[in-house]
Amino acid sequence: MHFLDDSLYPENQEKLVIQAAPYGPEWLPGDADDLPLTMDEHVQAAVDCYEAGATVLHIHVRELDGHGSKRMSMFNELMARLREAVPDMVLQIGGSISFAPEDEGGDAKWLSYDTRHMLADITPGPDQVTIAINTNQMNIVEIFDDEDIEGTSMAKPAFYKAYRDMVVEAGPDFYLEHLERLRAKDIQPHFQLANMAQLETVERLIRKGVYSGPLVLNYVAIGGGFAGRHPADLIEFVRRVPDGAVLTIEASMRAVAPMNAIGIALGAHVRVGNEDNLWRRKGERMSSVEQVEQMVRIADAVGREIATGQEARKIYRIGEWYANADDTLNRLGMVPNRRPGHRGFMLRDDATSNQ
Repeated sequence: MHFLDDSLYPENQEKLVIQAAPYGPEWLPGDADDLPLTMDEHVQAAVDCYEAGATVLHIHVRELDGHGSKRMSMFNELMARLREAVPDMVLQIGGSISFAPEDEGGDAKWLSYDTRHMLADITPGPDQVTIAINTNQMNIVEIFDDEDIEGTSMAKPAFYKAYRDMVVEAGPDFYLEHLERLRAKDIQPHFQLANMAQLETVERLIRKGVYSGPLVLNYVAIGGGFAGRHPADLIEFVRRVPDGAVLTIEASMRAVAPMNAIGIALGAHVRVGNEDNLWRRKGERMSSVEQVEQMVRIADAVGREIATGQEARKIYRIGEWYANADDTLNRLGMVPNRRPGHRGFMLRDDATSNQ
């Protein structure tokens, strides 16, 4: 992304889209005070986050026994109820479905490719499904302090080891098929990117015409194989993201607020919720709704407006698709593919230079 002298003026930035993740699939009841259990509580969590200022909802579902649900019927039921309860929210299903171990001593793992593909068949359909690109370590506890998980199920050695050893399986056999299925059902992929190499893979998919649509993504700074918390890495990622993309910052635990504060100042968007963080400050718990409210206050302090649900849908370009690689590159503000005989660097909107 390119920054002009006036790019940091809030009136020149897009209104802030706040993405809420209030369903904490890695936690068990008692780990956080605001974990929804019943279907009514799932719906109420969405309503509360929306009323606090969130306009994108990251969705997981929990069974009554407290474990993450892997049943598509549960997702169907929740989606139908959310469409009624929060019609203006962008509804985004987490592509892992549930990565939590079934029991103490079990593995924390993403579900099979075939199971994840079934997210394209949920009825009513979501606006987005998050998608991982390239197989990657996802050791979420590597970056945690002991205080982050003290008193939670994750502090138990077996659960801790399960999350330490977790891997995101997302090779080409997965993402090529998944992108095709989502496109067929008019569901926008929301790219969850761990590092620069994954961003480069997405660019290659665009340049080859494999993916032709808006580029909506999260920079996932959770460590353990994903990006870390170094501000220079965040700035470099922002610099490499195309001008026409939509970028959300995602971090973990007490780094969520400072990383998101940087994102707000830069004109990016933010994600909060108990899936990412349990704390306001060391030793002081913070609910998902309180995290949304905190982002509203930070944005207000620098003069940046909060997007409404309808404005968030326009910013995310929900429902848009592009004709081909050339159209996508142009709409994203990227230089065109090299044409036969062209030497030197490519220029935007210049199909004839050096020919």
